[in-house]
Amino acid sequence: MPKHIAIYLRVSGRTQDTKSQEPELQRWAAAQEEPVSWYRDTFTGTTMNRPGWNQLEKRIRAGEISTIVCWRADRLGRTAPGLTTLFADLIERKVNLVSLKDGIDLLTPAGRLLANVLASVAQFETEVRRERIAAGLAVAREKGVKLGRKPGIHTRVKVTREQERIAREMHARGEKKVSIARATGLSRHTIYHILKMTIGPV
Repeated sequence: MPKHIAIYLRVSGRTQDTKSQEPELQRWAAAQEEPVSWYRDTFTGTTMNRPGWNQLEKRIRAGEISTIVCWRADRLGRTAPGLTTLFADLIERKVNLVSLKDGIDLLTPAGRLLANVLASVAQFETEVRRERIAAGLAVAREKGVKLGRKPGIHTRVKVTREQERIAREMHARGEKKVSIARATGLSRHTIYHILKMTIGPV
């Protein structure tokens, strides 16, 4: 694949979508002369191990990416260590990063400073969100609210074609089920089911 611009979109859950991110990114992409490819994830930002991001990261290591473009820096990740490591790697590989909402441009000293400040902000927001959830759960328990799924009720997990493809490819490479589950965001039970349905008993 020739050198190109990578546009990355991410949401955390399947009930969310990227509609709020896409219009500005599409306008930006339309103004570029260099080829553009889109990479997407429906995955938590607290880990950098995501299917779409892993694919993009391979392109980065292969020297095929000139610029990464995102709507906001927190779409790339929500932990300070993960983001600062990423920024350092991109700078070393001479891959620029453009964040439309944050005004980041890693080619400038000011952009590099801002990138690391925003990494800390993303980490802070994640920790505050966790504390709010924990506090809400504690209040619910005090009120006697029973948390979790009711016995006997099972929710069918929606598995995308991309997740199935990644599971099959990783299995073919001899990857462990726990690694496949981590990379796809699915449970090991679901991974066993996918592989059993597509390639037979595992």
